[in-house]
Amino acid sequence: MTLEATDVRSLQAFADAAAASLEGAHPIEVLRWAGDTFGDRLCLTSSMGDAVLATLAAEAVPGIDVVFLDTGYHFGETLQTRDRVAAELDVTVVTVKPELTVAQQNIQYGQSLYSRDSDLCCAMRKVEPLDRGLAPYDAWASGLRRDESYARRHTPVVGVDKRRNKIKVNPLACWTQADVDRFVAERDVIVNPLVDRGFASIGCAPCTRPVAAGEDQRAGRWSGTEKTECGIHL
Repeated sequence: MTLEATDVRSLQAFADAAAASLEGAHPIEVLRWAGDTFGDRLCLTSSMGDAVLATLAAEAVPGIDVVFLDTGYHFGETLQTRDRVAAELDVTVVTVKPELTVAQQNIQYGQSLYSRDSDLCCAMRKVEPLDRGLAPYDAWASGLRRDESYARRHTPVVGVDKRRNKIKVNPLACWTQADVDRFVAERDVIVNPLVDRGFASIGCAPCTRPVAAGEDQRAGRWSGTEKTECGIHL
């Protein structure tokens, strides 16, 4: 299936039908459907908090491209996790970088832009690179889950990325944290070492902190502000 000339309304109807038929399906089944439907025009994205989605995809769609955004602000542990995923799983990791290095951004916009205008920083270091990274594909899979936050409670198994005119597949939408933990234990899945230090959701180092027991899983992102999303999933 190619989406070059498909309008958003037709895409939405396609996504709604697929979401209804795949609701409650195992992520492997969802990923196999996506692979059969889109072939090499399908990729997945990963922030390398863990390799749950990549592990599932390696089984369902061997060799699938895994797009990783190297913002220049990642924890060293996150880059190490990316390298392990590339070396140990049957996937192809594609690293995409912003147009400006951190040093170049500091010259043009001043030091620590993330603390003064996090939306602009995310737009340049995440959203624009993802736009470029997803350009060759008709569909992309993400690791979004409904239980991660209030804002993600209605995440469909299959939806439409209207901003980019692509199908967005969320194979883990129906899974809970308990499902993820069980899968990680059973399959010895690669996990970012920061998870054991209380980082429930891992982004750029300057904007991420560990979370306390009982906190929202994404409470450690942009802590102390009203910001909850970088813009990738909006």
